[in-house]
Amino acid sequence: MKNHQIFKDRRKRFLLELNGSAAIIPGASLVTHHSDCEYPFRQNSDFWYLTGFDEPDAVALFLPYRPEGEQYILFVMPKESSEEVWHGFRWGIKGVVENFDVDIAHSLDQLSEKLSGYLYGSEHIFFRIGKHPKVEPLVLKFLSEALDRYSRSGALPMGLHSPCSILHKLRLKKDPWEISRMREAACISSKAHELARQVTRPGMNEREIQAIIEKSFLDQGARGPAYSSIVAGGENACILHYTSNQSLLKNGELLLIDAGCSLDDYYNADITRTFPINGKFTPEQKALYEIVLAAQNAAINCVLPGENTEKVHFRAVKILVEGLIDIGLLKGEADSIIEQGLYHHIYMHRTGHWLGLDVHDVGAYRLGEYPIPLEEGMLLTVEPGIYISDLMPVPEGQPKIEEHWKGIGIRIEDDVLVTKDVPEILSSDAFKSINEMER
Repeated sequence: MKNHQIFKDRRKRFLLELNGSAAIIPGASLVTHHSDCEYPFRQNSDFWYLTGFDEPDAVALFLPYRPEGEQYILFVMPKESSEEVWHGFRWGIKGVVENFDVDIAHSLDQLSEKLSGYLYGSEHIFFRIGKHPKVEPLVLKFLSEALDRYSRSGALPMGLHSPCSILHKLRLKKDPWEISRMREAACISSKAHELARQVTRPGMNEREIQAIIEKSFLDQGARGPAYSSIVAGGENACILHYTSNQSLLKNGELLLIDAGCSLDDYYNADITRTFPINGKFTPEQKALYEIVLAAQNAAINCVLPGENTEKVHFRAVKILVEGLIDIGLLKGEADSIIEQGLYHHIYMHRTGHWLGLDVHDVGAYRLGEYPIPLEEGMLLTVEPGIYISDLMPVPEGQPKIEEHWKGIGIRIEDDVLVTKDVPEILSSDAFKSINEMER
């Protein structure tokens, strides 16, 4: 398989972390859309990270306490021509062994028969409870039977643990190959954003722009959109997860596009740009846009080794609040406003999130009271915004919002890599300066 060494290296690190314990990592199942129709298959990210295998219902076992050649076991759907004619190609047992560096492969229907034999002798069992209803009863059955045998065998797994503590720590720092894939996703997505901006005109529909940007993803070789694209004209941009995308684009309003592609190996981009539909900012739009852009630039400059996501967030908040005070949309001392949260009716979300195989990728932001320090290879979004509408009440003591400000929603989002020197903006091909956004 292409890039098989990448997955082999990950499995080696994972097995070392497991020590004498077993891990059971199931793949995703198909999900019903309606009746007997299913959503397009999307593999479980943890399973994919370790296996690179893209078929539903597979189950991987990782058994470091067993001899070499018996440590990576994969249960898969068998090759059946009657099923493949309906649902497509399957690798089957032989194909998995020959193409995916599996030590041993079995048919999925043998899982209940063979699982307990493989788990016997493990110190602990790593399995995510509550997520895999087909596999969970088999794991619990093994543990129950192990308790029954304990008085005779003296062997008993010490407990059941989630693999997330190990896997998500591994996934948080991206290796060079992962970074190259995310650069590709960001490049494809940036070009699609630029195309959408260039063709946008008053009178078009949000859905038309969605079609243009998502077609560009596909034309450039991506799997498709990484998440439901947000194409929000005017006051729709004040709805953070707006996805209706059915309104007409009006002269004099802004268009916010939050869209990124996913590659065939599931690595994602997540980019937001906001620009005037007719090519020219109004004075109010320009004033707010300049504040958001300044906040984003300041926050990006904090994406450095030793800093943390809270520092990134509050650096953006400080610039936003100071700018809003300057134009009269907030009043008071900036630090006091921030401490009391008196800006939340205008800026109500965090400034970013981890990015990787999941758009909101795994990995802790804090360990107890302490923020996780940023390290080289971590990758996050930086996305401050301003949203002015009647959806959120104005806090007591803050200025009433005049009508000429309302209906303006602005967010600017980039994908930023922590390097040993300056932050690397993977999505820099999507323009964002005032001059670049106007025409």
